[in-house]
Amino acid sequence: MKITELKVRLAFVFTLMGSSLSFAAGSLNDDDVKYLSELRDKALKSDLAYQILESLTTEVGPRMAGTEGDARAVAWGQAKFKEIGFDKVWIEPVTFKQWHRGVETAQVLAPFPQPLVITALGNSIGTGEQGLKGEVIHFKTFADLQKAEAGDVNGKIVFISHKMEKTRDGSSYGQAVASRSRGAVEAAKKGAKAIVIRSIGTDSHRVPHTGNMNYQDGVSKIPAAALSNPDADLLINMLSRGKPVELGLTMTSNPGGEYTSYNVIGEIEGSEKPDEVIVIGGHLDSWDLGTGAVDDGAGVAITMAAAKIVAQGKRPKRTIRVVLWANEEQGLHGAKAYALAHKNNILNHITGAESDFGAGPIWAIDWSSTNKQEPIIDQLVSVLNSIGVAKGKAKSTGGPDLWPLRGLGMSTFSLRQDGSDYFDLHHTADDTLDKVNPEHLKQNLAVWSVFVYAVAQVEGDFGHGIDYSK
Repeated sequence: MKITELKVRLAFVFTLMGSSLSFAAGSLNDDDVKYLSELRDKALKSDLAYQILESLTTEVGPRMAGTEGDARAVAWGQAKFKEIGFDKVWIEPVTFKQWHRGVETAQVLAPFPQPLVITALGNSIGTGEQGLKGEVIHFKTFADLQKAEAGDVNGKIVFISHKMEKTRDGSSYGQAVASRSRGAVEAAKKGAKAIVIRSIGTDSHRVPHTGNMNYQDGVSKIPAAALSNPDADLLINMLSRGKPVELGLTMTSNPGGEYTSYNVIGEIEGSEKPDEVIVIGGHLDSWDLGTGAVDDGAGVAITMAAAKIVAQGKRPKRTIRVVLWANEEQGLHGAKAYALAHKNNILNHITGAESDFGAGPIWAIDWSSTNKQEPIIDQLVSVLNSIGVAKGKAKSTGGPDLWPLRGLGMSTFSLRQDGSDYFDLHHTADDTLDKVNPEHLKQNLAVWSVFVYAVAQVEGDFGHGIDYSK
């Protein structure tokens, strides 16, 4: 359903209902604000989020979509929701094509032979077991590749060395990720036989970062891989000698058949308006290299624990729905399936937020609604300022798995985490539990508990049919 169509439907609904439906959320009363402080302090002492995360990484581990780990994760999610006392637990199917990683090796063949550390990018085809070899042609950025003449690229292996910088908000990711997502198509258009990129990451370890890439209909498919950052530097040093550099590449990655996984959903029922839901969660799948502790085991654990902390005290008026999304990494498949399944009930989806940026402390709250000056934001910040949370901006992304719901006009919030170190670990074998700071996890739990109780309790709503382009 397009947003314009949704607005027409909303106008009709509001005409029928008159003034009984409020667009703008009101303020919490004094007792609720006082209770938020109690909730904050209770969550700051809780180890529940860490316990859930430890369970997921230990008992399931890597859970790439379409694998046995994916199936174990779905079973784990259902069991964990029930174990910690959610009122309702169910699953909804999500179907997609599998992808298998296989073998992945690379080496410089000339002029200075030595091995390189690579990983195949998700969705990439393989080279075949015999591998391939070719001369390297270097581009500093994706934009430089776009400007290149086909004659300079034809028959060569493209290398893009764009280096991602550390930022608290992760803004440099968007500048760098085009090399990964679109590089193979652009290189293939110019006749390249393969592409290797500097990993989209900010670490200096010899650990490559995977991540999904895309092909385009009508354009030849070529193998695509990521080099560890030190190996990208090594390749640059070799190229600086002025001699042709020849690379050998072997990848046996390949597509699989159709597979059905599931969004795993748990609810804490509201006390007065159970049919109205607040949607929170994280994505249950991970890449296969690490145990998915920061991406996105932390988000799964934080949101499950926050709903449980809220349920242990006063029940808010609305229902809290925690969605553990399937297959975010390979194309938001779970998010798209959820939006399709629930599009006719979108008016009962009051607002939502996703935790999918690791386990760093939250420093600001952004929001989107039909009221740019939501009074509840100031109330939230008054309770959370003591633990480092400031008022953000009236424009929220909500998290990738909420994008399809945003497309239907649902309000969203962003609880913005410090991502300064997130891309050191993102999509690598280093994404493991020991990288998570338990105290930071408690701060996240406190912020999420306060947030979700407040938006589930406040009178009115945050509006529907929001134009996110403004």
